Amino acid sequence: MNFRPLLRYLPILDWGKTYSRASLSNDLVAALIVTIMLIPQSLAYAMLAGLPPEAGIYASILPIMLYAVFGTSRALAVGPVAVVSLMTAATIGKVAEAGTADYATAALTLALLSGLMLLALGVFRLGFIANFLSHTVVSGFITASGLLIAMSQMKSIFGVKAEGETLVQVLPSFLSHLGNTSLITLAIGGSATAFLFWVRRGGLKALLLARGWRGKSVEVASKAGPVAAVVVTTLLAWGFNLGEHGVSIVGSVPQQLPPLTLPSFSPKLIGDLLLPALLISIIGFVESISVAQTLAAKKRQRIVPDQELIGLGMANIGAAFTGGYPVTGGFARSVVNYDAGAETPAAGAFTAVGLAIAAVALTPLVYYLPKATLAATIIVAVLSLVDFSILTRAWAYSKADFAAVLVTILATLGFGVEIGVSGGVLISLLLFLYKTSRPHVAEVGLVPGTEHFRNINRHAVLTDPAVVTLRVDESLYFANARFLEDYMLNRVAANCPVRHVILMCGAVNEIDLSALEALEAINTRFISMGVGFHLSEVKGPVMDRMRGSELLAHLNGRVFLTQYQAWTALTKPA
Repeated sequence: MNFRPLLRYLPILDWGKTYSRASLSNDLVAALIVTIMLIPQSLAYAMLAGLPPEAGIYASILPIMLYAVFGTSRALAVGPVAVVSLMTAATIGKVAEAGTADYATAALTLALLSGLMLLALGVFRLGFIANFLSHTVVSGFITASGLLIAMSQMKSIFGVKAEGETLVQVLPSFLSHLGNTSLITLAIGGSATAFLFWVRRGGLKALLLARGWRGKSVEVASKAGPVAAVVVTTLLAWGFNLGEHGVSIVGSVPQQLPPLTLPSFSPKLIGDLLLPALLISIIGFVESISVAQTLAAKKRQRIVPDQELIGLGMANIGAAFTGGYPVTGGFARSVVNYDAGAETPAAGAFTAVGLAIAAVALTPLVYYLPKATLAATIIVAVLSLVDFSILTRAWAYSKADFAAVLVTILATLGFGVEIGVSGGVLISLLLFLYKTSRPHVAEVGLVPGTEHFRNINRHAVLTDPAVVTLRVDESLYFANARFLEDYMLNRVAANCPVRHVILMCGAVNEIDLSALEALEAINTRFISMGVGFHLSEVKGPVMDRMRGSELLAHLNGRVFLTQYQAWTALTKPA
């Protein structure tokens, strides 16, 4: 049996055969730094997803190892991320009650569905589907999600209750309970938040450098800010028994490796999770591939998007059978992984080993960890995702893109993550259809002394009252066929001196059947008016499809290779 075609699905065989001792050293250092960063993050994101803290660690072990085998990015760090955790909570909260076995099973099922979808998209090379999620929509969605996540964690910072899935629900609920604020919890959460912001802005690194620290030790220590916050607040909660004074703590966390788990195959549950799983898959893939391509470009490495789909799909399937929930490539930890010197995906595998050791040896130490500290970790992480400058940039460049961003942000904040991203995709597609349904059509003339043609309203060009050249700057399809037909027929009025109309097709990459029929109708009308209808600069693939059509068979004119040939032929003195 020939296994060679299957080898393309195993990128590990490419980088593995050149793996060196130097690569091992760099990957181990990067893994150490990312592990230190990932332990508190994993616990926090699991809490954000409404799952037990250990689920975050479980979702960061086997998935990372599987991605190391099947993924193509040398620096992408896979695991739980804030936006996907929020989407997981919003999805599962509709089908099961938080804290129940059904809730955990639904999370496993969601991970499995997401993994299978990503895997199928990769195997059948359908990654282009993610292109329907524009950058503006993703930016708006992530900004709104960052605000929503941060607001949802304020209850843990203040030690109060707040319910709801949207900002318009959470904010009033939070404000109504502010009178019950736990001052001890607020002191812990507020201090942890301030400290983590200081660390993120480089305060700890600057302090260490000022103290004479150098080399990798500075990087390791400066990334250990969240760990320091966890250690200090845990010791405080343990030493002063703060759990008995109203401070919510993590409590018992199983001291074990990820267990073997089984998702549900209930048709009803699968039906309820199918659309959310698709949204989570696409959002996760877009976030992951953006980070992977950015980091790969810095070292002139190559990312294979379809193989990335397979890598992320296998990671999610692994999470489904080891007590996790949906995962993807995280921006912050991937950048840390890259900056720490990771050279191959093996760094991720070593990170998984470090997390496995933590799951076995360190989980009892987080019993007294205040949930306010985890909330602070989440808030500091997600606020870096909030970028309102996208609104000003979109407004300055394109009002349509501004509308898409604004609708996405408002829909996410007001109606939840699923409606937010769905609304953003829908308005992007509608705006695209609207813009392409009214393509730019320019009447062009000859630039004196050249063979070039430009818009008569922008340049001083030569024209002929008997010859009109129209350049359409869009492919022709069902949505704009009638617009072009009306435009051309209106241009050639009954009593005007026009005797020839040339449609310049240099920007036309596609003509569908509806547009072809519209061109045939134009040709028929021009025949009745005694006006010649000509085409110029038709691209080869477009001409190939038009050959044998009624249009070319009955064309009341000619097809010219260039616009200049058409001009010289039709403007010759009679």
